[in-house]
Amino acid sequence: MARLIWLTGASGSGKDTLLDALRQTEPVRLLVAHRYITRPAQAGGENHIALSEAEFAYRREHNLFALHWQAHQYQYGIGIEVDHWLSAGLDVVVNGSRSHHQQAQQRYGSRLLPVCLQVSAAVLAQRLRQRGREDEAQIALRLQRADAMDILPATCRRLNNDGPLAQTLQAFHTLLAAEKSDFWQISL
Repeated sequence: MARLIWLTGASGSGKDTLLDALRQTEPVRLLVAHRYITRPAQAGGENHIALSEAEFAYRREHNLFALHWQAHQYQYGIGIEVDHWLSAGLDVVVNGSRSHHQQAQQRYGSRLLPVCLQVSAAVLAQRLRQRGREDEAQIALRLQRADAMDILPATCRRLNNDGPLAQTLQAFHTLLAAEKSDFWQISL
């Protein structure tokens, strides 16, 4: 059974970097979905499909999103194409939202594999400063939010991203392989 891998983590935890690395590796029945966001493409951050508010509303009204939510003054959507990819037997990784995990769980049930990317507070603060998008007050707020969101769903697989990207990438693939193995043992 193909899985929807719901990758979450605090802002600055390295989700975009991990997703970019996954896009660069040879696909092993794994696709990385782009999010549709009402944020300009040149705004920085993740590789997403930029939509105007009107475009987003039109797509939502025509059921072109498998999932959608509002956060940080933007609309976010996961295209309905992920359902086609899943039915073709492909695992799909999406940049999910910690706050909207339940919505994904309701839609995908046992096909949902929540993966929570975690970093220590010191590493997170360093990364936020390095990317240069926030001032110190905003960084402090992001660190508080990350700490407050540390309560994770019981089903969330934790993936540490304090180390080098290659290490996290290997751990991600190991986690997926173990999940596939566990699933097939339970199914048989």
